[in-house]
Amino acid sequence: MNDALATFSHDPSVLRLLEQHGQADATLIALPSDASPRRYFRLAAADLLLMEDRTDPKGFAAFIRLAGHLADLGLSAPRVHCTDPGVGLALIEDFGTATYGTLLAAGHDETSLYELATDTLVHMHAHPQATAVEVPAYDMDVLLQEVSIFSNWFVPAFDPTVDVAAFDAPFRDLWRAALGPVRDAPQTLVLRDFHIDNLMLLEGRSGVAACGLLDFQDGGLGAAEYDLMSLLQDARRDLAPGLEQAMLQRYCSAIPATCGTPAEILKRYHLLAAQRHLRLLGLFPRLAKRDDKAGYLAFMPRVMGQFQNALKDAHLHEIADFMDVRLPGWRDAVPAMVKTVAARP
Repeated sequence: MNDALATFSHDPSVLRLLEQHGQADATLIALPSDASPRRYFRLAAADLLLMEDRTDPKGFAAFIRLAGHLADLGLSAPRVHCTDPGVGLALIEDFGTATYGTLLAAGHDETSLYELATDTLVHMHAHPQATAVEVPAYDMDVLLQEVSIFSNWFVPAFDPTVDVAAFDAPFRDLWRAALGPVRDAPQTLVLRDFHIDNLMLLEGRSGVAACGLLDFQDGGLGAAEYDLMSLLQDARRDLAPGLEQAMLQRYCSAIPATCGTPAEILKRYHLLAAQRHLRLLGLFPRLAKRDDKAGYLAFMPRVMGQFQNALKDAHLHEIADFMDVRLPGWRDAVPAMVKTVAARP
């Protein structure tokens, strides 16, 4: 056990929570972390995880609340056994190690996994009680704040001489106009982090319950297509040819008409894809420079390609023209930018 893990294991609040659940002698195994400050520790031989998030009490409370809500909808979120919200600790169900990412890397059938995930989204987005939970709105204000992540982090990394404020204001205006169909979309519960590293295949469960859901604490009320796009246009991997279109068709054929026509769904899907890829092009440099997580820069080339395709698919010609004028050369900037950002202290 390393020193940091040993110190954590002997933290009085950790010991108290473990003792309350009869796990005082449990051995903790640290799991790999992601872009968030949240940490997970596996309790050896106990089918439990210790979740720690001492920096975000609202996110911690949202995780606990949404875990129960998703279970009420017939979906599989980790069962919460006990919590100490005052210090951001919880003992939750351990779904094991069969994440979609792990399974795909081992050669598991890709189509069956994506069919299950797509069916899970249909179930959640169409459920009449999906919105019966306290979550923030994933609305135009939030979408535009995310646009500004690109302005504040990608733009200066690309060209430090650009006046970010002068770029961002008209850029946001263009996006506000373009995202009108998203603003007017039927509202449902969206988890906002629906991708292969947050999905698991659970043995012994049938139907959509076989899809385990992780890291949903940022869920909100917004346009359903955001989750579908997060799944099918993943920054982490390319899908097999034709799979994205097959899953879009599967979703559109199963979702109730009250959620929109196929044309409306696809319009919002492409708009949200462009907005999300833009955000990631700013987020990954921020993670590298501010949070010392340079590993995410490896996804930049794929996301740049996805963003340019999404601009075309969503017919965002005015936004593309604006970027070409204000940021000449931005389309080919990623290779040099990755080297520059990674090298800066």
